[in-house]
Amino acid sequence: MLEEQHRLVLEHSILSVVVGSRAYGLSGPASDTDRRGVFVAPTRLFWGLDKPPTHVDGPAEEQFSWEVERLCTLALTANPTVLECLWSPLVEKLTPTGERLLAVRGAFLSQRAAETYGRYAADQFAKLRSHRERTGEVRWKQAMHMLRLLRAGAHVLRTGEVLVDVSDERELLLSVKGGEVPFAEVSALAERRSAELDAAAADSVLPAEPDRAAVDAFLVGVREEGLGSPFGDRLPTVG
Repeated sequence: MLEEQHRLVLEHSILSVVVGSRAYGLSGPASDTDRRGVFVAPTRLFWGLDKPPTHVDGPAEEQFSWEVERLCTLALTANPTVLECLWSPLVEKLTPTGERLLAVRGAFLSQRAAETYGRYAADQFAKLRSHRERTGEVRWKQAMHMLRLLRAGAHVLRTGEVLVDVSDERELLLSVKGGEVPFAEVSALAERRSAELDAAAADSVLPAEPDRAAVDAFLVGVREEGLGSPFGDRLPTVG
């Protein structure tokens, strides 16, 4: 089963990008290379009782791919992880279908980003404080990503573009990650960035809701194309 799912990624990927520290501009010599991607399962695989997977781990290490419909569903909710995939500056594979996906990516954006980015950051901040109160220790990498998310949330609300590369803040963020910035300063910076995100939400360039019609038209077109897409001489076993 896993081998056949990997075939979906190897043979039907439309987009593959590098995410994580390398895309953020925060990598070091020992950093992993995290990859995210999108594959399109042939349409006929949806006709039987067993459906194709919504996502696949691998086949490479640190690789994760979404089936295109699952990606669209998550992106419509302004999921930061998925949006970063669509805006990653490090693209390793892009097919014509992938190009159409990137052309429509703006349709996923809406003022929902204020809630998703803000909630993700707030959840991380709450966990940071809770862990520090229990153990006296600070998870500095988590603190760094909290600050990055708060900035990225304000950025997308103000500009309509998803911020991935934060290398202009590399020194600050890596100092936070290394525990070189006192927790009180990190907390104060987080509060300021939360206020900036709220201000950006109040005057956002984004529409209140995503453009579901545009996304739906893209997805229908993909499924129509997939009617002629083969998958060897048999359907994959999925579960």
